[in-house]
Amino acid sequence: MDPLFLSAFVALATILILFSGVSVGVGLLIVSAGFLLLFDGVRSLELLPEIFFSKLDSFALLSIPMFIIMGASIASTRAGADLYEALERWLTRIPGGLVISNLGACALFAAMSGSSPATCAAIGKMGIPEMLKRGYPEGIATGSIAAGGTLGILIPPSVTMIVYGIATETSIGRLFLAGVLPGLMLVGLFMAWSLYATWRSGNLALLAARTYTWREKFDVMPRVLPFIAIIVGVLYAMYGGIATPSETAAVGALLCLLIAMLIYKLWNPPSLWLILRDSTKESVMILFIIAAAGVFSYMLSSLFITQSIAGWIGTLEVNRWFLMGAINIFLLIAGFFLPPVAVILMAAPILLPIIVTAGFDPIWFAVVLTINMEIGLISPPVGLNLYVINGIAPNISLKTILLGSLPFVACMVIAILLLCLFPAIATWLPEAVMGASL
Repeated sequence: MDPLFLSAFVALATILILFSGVSVGVGLLIVSAGFLLLFDGVRSLELLPEIFFSKLDSFALLSIPMFIIMGASIASTRAGADLYEALERWLTRIPGGLVISNLGACALFAAMSGSSPATCAAIGKMGIPEMLKRGYPEGIATGSIAAGGTLGILIPPSVTMIVYGIATETSIGRLFLAGVLPGLMLVGLFMAWSLYATWRSGNLALLAARTYTWREKFDVMPRVLPFIAIIVGVLYAMYGGIATPSETAAVGALLCLLIAMLIYKLWNPPSLWLILRDSTKESVMILFIIAAAGVFSYMLSSLFITQSIAGWIGTLEVNRWFLMGAINIFLLIAGFFLPPVAVILMAAPILLPIIVTAGFDPIWFAVVLTINMEIGLISPPVGLNLYVINGIAPNISLKTILLGSLPFVACMVIAILLLCLFPAIATWLPEAVMGASL
């Protein structure tokens, strides 16, 4: 069978299997084994266990459970609430300081935890009730937190960036740096829209300042600064050539656990056990998907599907930006239904040869892909962050939360367009710190 026709059958079978309710990792293994058995015979299955385990034989993968433990340690404490309170007190003089402090807290907590749902939960528990109490519209209060939570997969350290780096054999350090300026750009766009929407609501009192004493401003800082110091230390160790990403993640995880125990008195064994248990479950899930995606990639390559698609795309006489637009639409739709890790692992083996052939930078593309995944986190039918916010504020309808999030989706689309017009937003910092990539 022609590999291009075969690719359509593989895509259809994958969609049907995943929508049947089977977990992503198991679904990829079923599709891979089924097509290899059908077209290459029984003997082709002998290599699958070896391929499965070889995909896990990577020192870089150690950074995933370590960063997850780091984020779980922070999420299990009052760090999110303290961070929110600190920013609110220091940014109170800025017009609309409350919504600004919420988005700033989301950005900083995302950098500490690397998790979008954890960011939504930690900041939303304090931020949403406070904004509603002061009269902010429900859509702005919930939409800003839902959108701010998505920054967890873009601002480093980001588990999705690690997964992309492993799937495409791209430098994780460069990927982390590539997410910094686009992440700050998104924060700026979110803040601009929030202030405009608040002003448009007609309640100008919301933009007024609230006064805090200097003592109140400094009271909360000792509980926040250690976590920020850890983030700065992790990034310095990584880019200062002191340690690898996996080593810095391990040190960061240990320090976050110690701070949670010393500052937030998280001494009791049941609480520590919950952190380790939940981190282990999430890590195993991600690692299983990575291994299964490795088998899936082998199947695509063995049946010449990846090579045929890349070759076919190369023969098309279409503008490369038209091609990138089609890829973005595909990623956007995939992000509506699947978690970011699954989309990256399934799409990267197929898309990477195409974007490289079209002359796009893989580091730049990682940022574009990640922002597409962020859109999926606040878009139905999956929209994980929407349900997290709905759990925090059950009195606000899911429809209101969704409508409040849509303008922030538009901000993300604008960010993608700006990245297309000015790719240096993503590529300048990695090249400035680590030199030009070969």
